[in-house]
Amino acid sequence: MLTPTNPPSIPPRAAADADGLHPLKVACSSCNLRELCLPVGLSGADLQRLDGLVATRRAVPRGQTLFRIGDPFKAVYAVRTGFFKTRVSAEDGRDQVTGFQMAGELLGLDGISTDRHSCDAVALEDSQVCTIPYEDLESLSREFTELQHQFHKIMSREIVRDHGVMLLLGSMRAEERLAAFLLNLTKRLQARGFSPSALVLRMTREEIGSYLGLKLETVSRTFSKFQDDGVLEVKQRQIRVLDQAALQRLVNSPSC
Repeated sequence: MLTPTNPPSIPPRAAADADGLHPLKVACSSCNLRELCLPVGLSGADLQRLDGLVATRRAVPRGQTLFRIGDPFKAVYAVRTGFFKTRVSAEDGRDQVTGFQMAGELLGLDGISTDRHSCDAVALEDSQVCTIPYEDLESLSREFTELQHQFHKIMSREIVRDHGVMLLLGSMRAEERLAAFLLNLTKRLQARGFSPSALVLRMTREEIGSYLGLKLETVSRTFSKFQDDGVLEVKQRQIRVLDQAALQRLVNSPSC
């Protein structure tokens, strides 16, 4: 199991919100994810102003959707606990995974341009999100320049991540794609206080393949090769990185 050095604190009332029907009020100023989320770098006084922006906290049980393609866009969501995937439907009817989001990251930015969501957001485990009404976010950002600056940085981060996925799909071999994916995942988890070398995959190998543009068999075969080569220790969804330098060499190889 993943053991964070600074485990996230979950309020006692969180269990009462398990059905998502009784959303709870939450304050950014007291959240231990504030250095990863929208409030990063804000002063104490500014955080108090932001507390009024976050409307509620909502529980999303594993397998359920936070929003679906075509739903009206009304809010962005900060992942407080848990793990999500975003997906779209391909022309052949199959689901295409477009991203994985964890605690401290935002969901819902896809709906800004058209006022409707362009993907599904599905919880990969029991999760909680903070609901941030977009109209309120826009209004406060106009008078609160630091918040506007941070929101733009988050949007830029998403654009850079999308470009990274395009690079994965366009120029990398299967081993390079999986290596880049694992390095990115461990880096993001480490920023949240988790081990930089041990992780539990919340997504299936099929979902990883969908995201990386690889067949399930290729993903499974590549995991096995990494284990045979002493790069990883693989026990179902539990992964331990034994040779991070080897993964980095793959990502930095000339064929990339």
